[in-house]
Amino acid sequence: MLETLSAEIIAIGSELLAPDRTDTNSLWLTEKLNSIGIEVKLKTIVGDDDARLEEAIRDATRRSKVVITTGGLGPTEDDVTRKVAARALGRRLSLDETILAELRQRFLSFGQVMPERNSRQAMVIEKAVVLPNPNGSAPGMFIEHEGVAIVLLPGPPREMRPMFENHVLPKLAGRAGSVKVVRRMLRVAGLGESAVDEKIAPIYTQYDNPQTTILFNQSEIEIHLTARGRTEVEANALLDRLSEQIEDRLGNAVFAFAGEKMEEIIGLKLTLGRYTLAVAESCTGGLIAQRLTEVPGSSKYFIEGAVTYSNDAKTRTLGVEPVLLLEHGAVSAPVAQAMAEGIRKRARTDYGLAVTGIAGPGGGSEEKPVGLVYIALSDDVHTEHRQLQIPGDRQLVRWRASQAALDLLRRRLI
Repeated sequence: MLETLSAEIIAIGSELLAPDRTDTNSLWLTEKLNSIGIEVKLKTIVGDDDARLEEAIRDATRRSKVVITTGGLGPTEDDVTRKVAARALGRRLSLDETILAELRQRFLSFGQVMPERNSRQAMVIEKAVVLPNPNGSAPGMFIEHEGVAIVLLPGPPREMRPMFENHVLPKLAGRAGSVKVVRRMLRVAGLGESAVDEKIAPIYTQYDNPQTTILFNQSEIEIHLTARGRTEVEANALLDRLSEQIEDRLGNAVFAFAGEKMEEIIGLKLTLGRYTLAVAESCTGGLIAQRLTEVPGSSKYFIEGAVTYSNDAKTRTLGVEPVLLLEHGAVSAPVAQAMAEGIRKRARTDYGLAVTGIAGPGGGSEEKPVGLVYIALSDDVHTEHRQLQIPGDRQLVRWRASQAALDLLRRRLI
């Protein structure tokens, strides 16, 4: 099996441990490293804690040939990356007068006097190559240590990305060798994780290269394929062979072969067929329309959306007969079908898509429990519907209902 250079990324900063923050730097770095044949084996987030960061850096240098840190190079007391990295590597940290002068000049160019605390950004680890930062005040560092490349990068993406692309990527490309790593993601709708694995495990377990990982997100299954080759063409050929076998086994359940979202696939099929669409929503509250209009160019095919949350709105806007609502209730197959037909006639489109249900957490009953959803699709020939019992909280029910509705349309367009 072709061996790739291994890498680790250490994201530094207590703010990254907060529930509302995401480490987007590591995702971007992983893509760039993969492009030159370096595979990220581990990502770690460490708060502004000297001891834990020192331990993380020491462990990483023992395991991997490339170690990249992001963050902690600022001028404040909690920016500890320089001193901790120097200690972990057993190297001195000294003031670089050239960098200090450049920092002072940078502040003067803004009409300011540099605060003395910024002078710590001119501290450089022994034998490190300084990486210039024209977009900020924190220079980075590239360090060779016992056969390991250690890179210290600033945290802000507008500083980190150009520094990595201009000064780090060329250095790493030279040591990555000839192995290329290529990834591909297939998306599957209408099947559970265990059902997908049962169908395709006899296929993917025959391969050491590519490697296969199956993941479940909130509404679909993702099949991640990773191939290694001497060239990108060779790696892609391996992915083609495996993905074709998976498609043969799963059939129409596979809706994307390069990670496209459901709404992107819908948009492509509607555009190619020159079809138009209108949507009537109740429990999803406009989520389907939002997803569709996130796709550039959706005005070509998406004509109208109506959020008819109340019974009165369903009658007034979509022409749903009051007797249907009285006899069957708003959450029912006849009402879903009438909504789909009503929005199609109102907007004069090729297709009308509708959804009605009980998203919860209240409003359910023994007869109609929380998670009960009806979706319907109408064209000028016939109207069909699906009854679903969707597990999860309110957000998940709404999202999964939107996905199921779009998938019903996708399968019709096929």
